Amino acid sequence: MNKKIYILTGAAGLLGSNISRQLVEKGESVRALVLRGDPAAKYVPKEVQTVWGDLLDTDSLEELFHIPEDSEAVVIHSASVVTLDPNPNPKIHAVNVDGTRNIIRKCLEHKVKKLVYVSSTGAIPEAPKGQRIREVDRFLPTDGLVGYYSVTKAEATQLVLNAVRDHPELDASVVHPSGICGPNDYAFGPVAKFILEYASGGMKAGISGTFNSVDVRDLAAGVIACCEKGRRGECYIMSNEMATMEEMFDLINQAAGLDYHPPVLSATTAHLVARLLSLGERFTGKAPTLTDFAVYNLTRNNDFDCSKARRELGFTCRPFAETIRDEVQWLQNEGKLNAAA
Repeated sequence: MNKKIYILTGAAGLLGSNISRQLVEKGESVRALVLRGDPAAKYVPKEVQTVWGDLLDTDSLEELFHIPEDSEAVVIHSASVVTLDPNPNPKIHAVNVDGTRNIIRKCLEHKVKKLVYVSSTGAIPEAPKGQRIREVDRFLPTDGLVGYYSVTKAEATQLVLNAVRDHPELDASVVHPSGICGPNDYAFGPVAKFILEYASGGMKAGISGTFNSVDVRDLAAGVIACCEKGRRGECYIMSNEMATMEEMFDLINQAAGLDYHPPVLSATTAHLVARLLSLGERFTGKAPTLTDFAVYNLTRNNDFDCSKARRELGFTCRPFAETIRDEVQWLQNEGKLNAAA
């Protein structure tokens, strides 16, 4: 029997570090691509073999994919550049789209056993409110997508599906996470920043909208399950249940021992405030604290249906309240948030 080696990109990120940690705990061999000089490299488990490189550096990718002849590779491609800037950016396109194209080429050259690509629910067209958003099998054209990150993830996802169609020997599946959160978020992503701003009293108002963030620990387990159970050419949403802004306030209050209740603005008022702040940027030179794109992300349809992943992969996601509790506790342990008396 050939020895299995997991090849992982994005290993220093929140999701990648959790995937590598869970694989190591299972006794699996892991080889990870890490950007040279990345300060987050210290969060990659010491048992992981690190290859310093870049998705756009084919020589480093060749080193990453070069494994012993008696081994077979399972590739998890989770690396990408995430941005909240909705405008086109050549670097983001290069990493997210061209980098994925390079990974696909290496998978074909080295005849890997399985490729799992981590896309985003942002790559899936938004359904009207009141309808659950489910997987689709085509991602181009990208009409209707909001934000350049979503556009690049849709283009990259289509590359994977095209490769499956054109190369019968390639077994690849796609995972679409909703927002990602949880403890050990050393990049302090959107949910961690939200908690810190709220708990510090810096949030003067909320927006009447919803959150849908999957716990990174559950997502990592789901991605690993997809390596074994994901069907060729299939996509899988991995998400949580929606939480309203008011519910989010209550969850943080309970977890952090707070009694803080800022007002909640309507979407119309929030968009007006965002536009006024954008105008103010011209005079102050400071980036606005609220943008139209941020308002969109909270007020869009965030009701994702992960029943396919539950049914086929055994995916489960813990209650959002548990995730927030654990993330608050982690922030307290890190000294970023005062512990409740």
